[in-house]
Amino acid sequence: MVLKLSRLYQPRNPRFWLMLTLNLLSMALGWITHTYTLLPLAALAITVLAVSNAVIGTVLAVHLMRTPPLPAAPPPRAAP
Repeated sequence: MVLKLSRLYQPRNPRFWLMLTLNLLSMALGWITHTYTLLPLAALAITVLAVSNAVIGTVLAVHLMRTPPLPAAPPPRAAP
């Protein structure tokens, strides 16, 4: 399969927004674990969430790069 980086940006595709949200959330969770002193169990839980979000976001990104973009919606019809 061919991966095209230009296919990554698909604002009409809900998977694009899910990928973006998951990657931003994993970045925020990583920042929290590095900035604040947490209990070991809390740090482990946040780290597991951050890594799983990053993995799911990466899988979605690869899927977006493999599939063609969604077709544009047809223009609305004029009322008679």
